[in-house]
Amino acid sequence: MAVSSVTGVGFTLLRSIAGQMHSRMLASLCGVQHSNFHTSNVTLHKNWERKNQIVYPPQRQDEPPRQAEIHHCRRQIKYSKDKMWYLAKLIRGMSIDQAIAQLEFNDKKGAKIMKEVLLEAQDMAVKSHNVEYKSNLYIAESFSSKGKYLKRIRYHGRGRFGIMDKVHCHYFVKLVEGVPPTVEQKTGFDQAKEYVEQLKNRTIIHSL
Repeated sequence: MAVSSVTGVGFTLLRSIAGQMHSRMLASLCGVQHSNFHTSNVTLHKNWERKNQIVYPPQRQDEPPRQAEIHHCRRQIKYSKDKMWYLAKLIRGMSIDQAIAQLEFNDKKGAKIMKEVLLEAQDMAVKSHNVEYKSNLYIAESFSSKGKYLKRIRYHGRGRFGIMDKVHCHYFVKLVEGVPPTVEQKTGFDQAKEYVEQLKNRTIIHSL
């Protein structure tokens, strides 16, 4: 009886230790234990808003006036960075009014968020950067980057489970005062001609 009782106590102890280890693993997967380390690249653009505080030296009379630049962003957006990138690329190089009009008639979730960010940057340009006309702005830079990814459990049948990610992203925009620069439109024939010239001018190593 003594041996059986000792064996029962040992089995109970092992079972409790295994249960604690299993609960800790589930808690770490569910994100209960928050860690300071994550896969966000906020550090790559952490000084984006600080660019608004740059003070330039006085200009000479013969120099053209310097155009105002407004840097604005929104971080940790509950949206995919890849989906946001397509919208960011869409409005790149447009005037502020044209970009807002394009986003207004787009029914994607990211378009509404980008429209709010552009309106905030436009308001900031008039109030803080001495821009006289709020329509005299264009999007010089517009891009998205990866935010915080949170791991969560996806339950399957027969007691199994998988891991899913709760994705976040950051959106960065830079407005510049003035008219957007004109981009040279090349035809397909011009692009093919440039490609043939590149092939002719290339250097092949160890050739005759």
